[in-house]
Amino acid sequence: MNTETIRNEYLKFFESRGHRVIRRAPLIADASDQTGILFTGSGMQPIIPYLLGEPHPDGRRLVDSQTCLRAQDIDDIGDNRHTTFFEMLGNWSFGDYFKQQQVEWMFEFLDEVVGLDVSKLYVTCFIGAPEYGIDKDTEAAEIWKRLFEVKGLSSGTQDIGSEEDGYQKGMNDDARIFYYDGSKNWWSRNGDPEHTPIGDPCGPDSEMFYDFGTPHNPEYGEHCHPNCDCGRFMEIGNNVFMAYKKVAEGTFEKLDKPNVDHGSGLERIAAAKLNDPDVYKISLMWPIIEKLQELSGKKYDSHQESMRVIADHLRAATFLAVDGCVPSNKQQGYVMRRLIRRAMVKAFDLGVEQNFMQEIVPLIADLYHDDFPEVAENRDNVVAILVKEEKAFRQTLRKGLKFLLNYINRNELKDADGIIVVSGEVVFEAYDTHGYPPELTAELISINPPRTDEELANSNQMSIVKLAQNWRQKFDEKMQEQRQRSQTAAKGDFAGGLGGQTLQHKKYHTATHLLQSALREIFGKELRQHGSNITEERLRFDFNLDRKMTDEEKARAEELVNGWITEDLPVTFKKYPTQEALDMGAIGPFGERYGDTVKVYQMGEGENIPSLEICGGPHVDHTGQLAEDDKKFKIKKEEASSAGIRRIKAVLV
Repeated sequence: MNTETIRNEYLKFFESRGHRVIRRAPLIADASDQTGILFTGSGMQPIIPYLLGEPHPDGRRLVDSQTCLRAQDIDDIGDNRHTTFFEMLGNWSFGDYFKQQQVEWMFEFLDEVVGLDVSKLYVTCFIGAPEYGIDKDTEAAEIWKRLFEVKGLSSGTQDIGSEEDGYQKGMNDDARIFYYDGSKNWWSRNGDPEHTPIGDPCGPDSEMFYDFGTPHNPEYGEHCHPNCDCGRFMEIGNNVFMAYKKVAEGTFEKLDKPNVDHGSGLERIAAAKLNDPDVYKISLMWPIIEKLQELSGKKYDSHQESMRVIADHLRAATFLAVDGCVPSNKQQGYVMRRLIRRAMVKAFDLGVEQNFMQEIVPLIADLYHDDFPEVAENRDNVVAILVKEEKAFRQTLRKGLKFLLNYINRNELKDADGIIVVSGEVVFEAYDTHGYPPELTAELISINPPRTDEELANSNQMSIVKLAQNWRQKFDEKMQEQRQRSQTAAKGDFAGGLGGQTLQHKKYHTATHLLQSALREIFGKELRQHGSNITEERLRFDFNLDRKMTDEEKARAEELVNGWITEDLPVTFKKYPTQEALDMGAIGPFGERYGDTVKVYQMGEGENIPSLEICGGPHVDHTGQLAEDDKKFKIKKEEASSAGIRRIKAVLV
């Protein structure tokens, strides 16, 4: 059973038990929730409003496979189990079934559907918090105990406590069910019972671990246990039993209708099915590795880190592009750019220096297009976006190499072993002068030495050393000095993802909506936004069009926008269920790939509504504000952004 089959069987399994299959939410987090979170980082994240009490339009039982991105894990990528991009299989009960059904169903799915060796399955439960009146979760433990005994397996329990306690105690021979404290087996939005927000539902959870049987590495602690990081055990899923509500400091009450939130890592279950702790050998990863071996002529066994980074990062970048993100120097676009460029540095390490994206990205699209139609729909545009970024970074990479080689050749400061050490000041110079991100300088130096064959012939033969130990501190100091000199310090981002929240930003955001409406009237309803950037000085809008706009078309767009400004239309917003918003004709950059509730901005009223758009805001209160001081909307530039994508820069003057 391959990874794709596990995903589809999971959805079918819970659909047959009364769950509604829902679409994944976009990888780019909904900006309208005001949290400042950039990405969808868990299957639970889009569901939180409903776990907190809001009714879901699709009922009380849901199931999905949610794509997730955790950018904070970038530096961990390279081992056999961490990924920035992953799928989370999730099922939920909102006040319907509870512990017994959830535990029994998950055991049945893993045992009878996936076919895991359940003798290698271990679970954890909550040890209790008597100081808060919260009982030990013996109920969940007894359900697990019965299921294991039916299979003739040991079912002993053991109190562990904290993760650190586990390293001291180790595991009893017959133990299969382990009790941990609130740091490991309690769910709330802020962690353990002490830090659970007042008013929030919360509760114990029961995690499932697969034992790969690898030897324990004592570097992680004296003894192994399920929550050990040595790699023997891999968490494959978690059942959250939301049974309580924190009503005051130190006081919890049981909920009348508790919820279930389950999340399982698709890639990790697939690795368990293979009985191999290397998640990069599953069917959604290994074809990428095989392609890299073909392109590079190198073997995975000797270049694991580089190949793993590339496979992970380009999966993430591909889905970011599918969901409307483009590489940039801000927010989600910056993370996307860093993922792409880090993958390219690793490709350089493999000796793959030409047509990299053209070879890898279509392969990734092929792995997903059957189960995620939006991948097939956006395939050509996704490839074009990543290829364009590759070409641009090739130039940056060459400049960075040249800069570092010049530094090597002129540098006379060597350590006691005669090895040149690159300082934080040099890393800053590479960034400040050549736009070379510090993390990539570190990656490039780690190739050791960072030079092409041609450049090697003209450079000295010294290798470079991981950078000076204090390079990050020195780099940050130089960055702080630069910020203090800057006269254009940022005034703070707001949840709409724009560059600020001044009245001028709101005006340009509103004008962007009107511009899109004008372009759709000129070119048809197939026109869609493919990127947007707003400053206090101008707006920038990317849209799909396979040719240059004529002067007449630009004049018509200006005429329409200025006409709606002159009409002084009211600007209002309201939250709707996503499908209702789409059915009423609201448009947005993510099409149908939103969460369950969205904010819809309307410009106009009655029969005159030129703009109805899903957006996080904010906007002006009425379009006439754009004409203050006798200003008019004016297109300053219309140009190509990428293949099939045009870019307009416009101002209010």
